[in-house]
Amino acid sequence: MKRERLTMSQALVKFLDNQYIEFDGVESKFVSGIFGIFGHGCVVGVGQALEQGGHNLKFYQGKNEQNMALAAVAYAKHKDRKAIIPCVSSIGPGATNMVTACGCATANRIPLLVLPGDTFACRQPDPVLQQAEFFDNYGRTVTDAFKGVCHYFDRINRPEQLMTACLNAMRVLTDPADTGAVCLAMPQDVEGEAYDYPEHFLKKRVWHIDRRPIAKSQLDRAVRMIKESKKPIIICGGGVRYSDAEKQLLAFAEKYNIPIAETQAGKGIIPWQNPLNLGGIGVTGGKAANVIGRDADLVIGVGTRFSDFTTSSKWLFNENRKVLAINICPFDAYKMDAEAVVADAREALDALADALNGYKTKYNDEISKAKAEWDAIVDDYYTKELDGGLNQTLALGIINEFMGDEDIALGSAGSLPGDMQRLFRPKGRGTYHMEYGFSNMGYEVNGALGAKLAKPEAEVYTFCGDGSFLMGHSELYTAVQEGLKINVCLFDNLGWGCIENLQNNQGTDTFGTVFRARNPKTGMLDGAEIAVDFAKIAEGYGAKGYSIHNSAELRAALEDAKKRTEPVLFDIKVLPKTMTPGFESWWRVGVAEVSKSESVRAAYDDMQKNIKKTFDY
Repeated sequence: MKRERLTMSQALVKFLDNQYIEFDGVESKFVSGIFGIFGHGCVVGVGQALEQGGHNLKFYQGKNEQNMALAAVAYAKHKDRKAIIPCVSSIGPGATNMVTACGCATANRIPLLVLPGDTFACRQPDPVLQQAEFFDNYGRTVTDAFKGVCHYFDRINRPEQLMTACLNAMRVLTDPADTGAVCLAMPQDVEGEAYDYPEHFLKKRVWHIDRRPIAKSQLDRAVRMIKESKKPIIICGGGVRYSDAEKQLLAFAEKYNIPIAETQAGKGIIPWQNPLNLGGIGVTGGKAANVIGRDADLVIGVGTRFSDFTTSSKWLFNENRKVLAINICPFDAYKMDAEAVVADAREALDALADALNGYKTKYNDEISKAKAEWDAIVDDYYTKELDGGLNQTLALGIINEFMGDEDIALGSAGSLPGDMQRLFRPKGRGTYHMEYGFSNMGYEVNGALGAKLAKPEAEVYTFCGDGSFLMGHSELYTAVQEGLKINVCLFDNLGWGCIENLQNNQGTDTFGTVFRARNPKTGMLDGAEIAVDFAKIAEGYGAKGYSIHNSAELRAALEDAKKRTEPVLFDIKVLPKTMTPGFESWWRVGVAEVSKSESVRAAYDDMQKNIKKTFDY
């Protein structure tokens, strides 16, 4: 058996460079680059292996470990989980900075490989710089924190352990049912230790993503449930996108006249203009999908994990409805006490379309009326000017209308995801990119870099609030460094407006959710507003900044930015509390059971009434 003597890090780089996937007969490279921030835990290990060359991995220099890993999440998401950019860090804080990004990847079912440095396996330089010591377990290090947010965790304490670690990492990263974050912790001494690695481990390896067919028994049960229903509704989730099943879903819906509602991950797959597409459903959904969904007698979930936002905390659907869940992941397929179809979405929809011949729903004009009413509501939000400044929904409408057919809209947290699920009208397949499984503030700017790396020919418009921008935007500098134009649409409403609304709606006065100076008279954060010139921050990085206070300035800035090649930031000053409200939905949050405030007590009573309308599973 031929072998090659390499350090663990050199073998890791060579292994990653030779990983490919095959899906529907198309073979593609799975790893084409690596994000990294070097420190003493990795610069002479993986850093040395990358520097010496002999590979085809492009190195991207991150500026913050969490943010570069969020960019990697966005890259994999926009590649429909068919390519990744692993992330390398030093030990200690460099490693733990990536824990949040791993939580984001796992919550969203996105493959992310993190390679944090770790303390010495030999334990001789002890304790090393940046090592946290645990008195109860000498073998525990801070990288154990990754175990709670990863689908696979391994610590490579000997160089030969790399082989089983890498194979199991790839098993999870390429598994459509079990994918998420993967952590391979790498003690810094082991990174430089050598082993005679067998040639078969280092050669090209193709991982096949096979479609799981629907079992006949599952098909029979699903057909029986659908035929017994009169007014079913389809919930289109992100699994439809990852299965490339949008054509099959639409053909199935049109053949049997079944309305379609969208989750955040499923939005932008079916054209919004289609007469059966009722738009977003749930807490951040619109009136059309929520009204039709409330009256449905069968909920057909396709590739959705049935989050509390999709189901309105299990409040939305009527008590007599049944649930049929088509999902490649058994964990998701059995949610909501559903009849589970554990199969690939495309395979299942094709089989159902053939097996249901003769079936017809009992809808009359309910679908068309609900859609027409909702389209008119969206038109009104997108065109209405308010006195006193620029409202958030108008600004969103102007940008939405301006964007080209292939331009990407990206978001994650705050009030904008609600506005976007309700109002945004994607113009092409894959042009709506929302991370909402984790609602990870700080994802937006960094995610825009990842989406741009995934599709460099497209314009990427990322939508974030001022609060989210302040939490993490370091990879704006990386975009400048790489010559990648991203468009940052920053909606400045002087605080965390979404949470302030939630706070006020549950009876609590505004507290700690707006950005104001400390008031010396009250000792509270209720002093003067603090104006921030975000355009100047962008210009300090080398991007182009625009200060915007009205619709005319926004339109002019969008036109000018189209001519630019560097990243741009639109500092859009919007009126607070001008986001959309909820439509026929409810979200369960914990309200104080006892309070001196009458409004809080009323909110608690209201919560109890709504809890009685939900289902206990």
